[in-house]
Amino acid sequence: MLTFLRERETALQEERDGLQSELDTITTAMESESRSKPTDEEFTRFQDISGKIDGKDAELAEVRENIKTAEEREARAAKEAEVRKETDPQGTGEQRAATRVGAGPSVYRKDGQDSYFRDLVSVNLNRPNARSAMERLQRNQQQVESETRALSTTDGAGGDFAPPLWMVNDYVALARTARPTADRVRNETLPSGTDQINVPKILTGTAVAEQATQNTGVQNTDATTGAVAANVTTLAGQQVVAVQLIEQSPINMDTILLQDLAFDYAAKVDLFVLNNSGTNKNGLLQQSGTNAVTYTQATPAVGGAGGFYANIANGVQLVTTNRFAPPDTIVMHPRRWAWLLAASDTANRPLVAYGPRGDLNSPAVANGVAAVNGVVGNIQGLDVIVDPQIPTNLGAGTNQDPVIIMRASDHILWEGAPNAEAFRETKADQLSVLLRFYRYAAFTANRYAKSTTVVNGTGLVTPTF
Repeated sequence: MLTFLRERETALQEERDGLQSELDTITTAMESESRSKPTDEEFTRFQDISGKIDGKDAELAEVRENIKTAEEREARAAKEAEVRKETDPQGTGEQRAATRVGAGPSVYRKDGQDSYFRDLVSVNLNRPNARSAMERLQRNQQQVESETRALSTTDGAGGDFAPPLWMVNDYVALARTARPTADRVRNETLPSGTDQINVPKILTGTAVAEQATQNTGVQNTDATTGAVAANVTTLAGQQVVAVQLIEQSPINMDTILLQDLAFDYAAKVDLFVLNNSGTNKNGLLQQSGTNAVTYTQATPAVGGAGGFYANIANGVQLVTTNRFAPPDTIVMHPRRWAWLLAASDTANRPLVAYGPRGDLNSPAVANGVAAVNGVVGNIQGLDVIVDPQIPTNLGAGTNQDPVIIMRASDHILWEGAPNAEAFRETKADQLSVLLRFYRYAAFTANRYAKSTTVVNGTGLVTPTF
């Protein structure tokens, strides 16, 4: 049918071109004889030919619409045939679910038959199924790129592939509780092609002053600018695995290994945000210029003058005073929160009440269990996050755990996409494969250093219960 329609289109176009030539002959005759008006015979012919051309144009439009419809129908049929060939290559009629980018199930699934690592190894070892393995890897790459919005897979391009979509989601879902502080700060996608992010910053601003008298000069102070640098770091790990385990194992090892890497990366990037020390990549506890509160109390108490609650209030006001905007988050070690939960008044009533509002005299309110975003309660109107990676070995006695008070949106964590690779060259002599994982990240708490207060001191030694 498509061939017939195209032949019909060609014939109609030739007939229309012939009519147009006849019309041009009338116009040419008038121009050669310098006439502005056609003769009666010419006018009649002109109208007749113009009508026929309009008719041919209508027929051409209809035929071309039919051709477009036929082409789309044939394209769908070809695509369906390709999917059938892919899902039922032996023609048995027993098809497994088709995998297509942007629709249907993911190429690699936790409960699926295809293994991400097995395909990487097949491609690297040039196994007989290397071509189909490469096609699956490429479809998976496209699927990750098209179905994830917060990630960019540009960084790390060069023979490696983005891990399965389920693994990318694990960073957001399964591994989320392992990175409460990293998730609390502002999260952005790491730009490609850079090893340092520079954020412009106004160092000293302009000024306004009262005009002395009318028609006299007004205040003129020039602003000065600079930039805050955040160096890109690489968080990476590797695992040597026997080829037999990948090719012959009844379970997909990527389900186990990639998920384990996801959890460990989540923990490491959280520590990177909390306590990393390095040029242009200091964590919250290592950032210079933050507000400092020293909580010293021989017998640490929640309330009262000089107690924990009063020092938290001091830390809150330092952020508001120096940043000119209030904080919204308190980060502490789980043992410090447990100490607060265990505290009671003289009548053995708990000082930290449970529920959305608690007790009017409670210094804090507990949610009972941590929410998805890590919030366990509220102190002085600020969300409390517990993070087990807060150090507990600070101070002279190496037994203090600091408390961080911050305006979380002032600090930025940039992350690239996770990347996984398989190499056989270095381990070929022992029939092993080296699996490598890495991801780029950058963090800065230096945009507004004064939006963070760190509370330290002997009042934060190991609590007793």
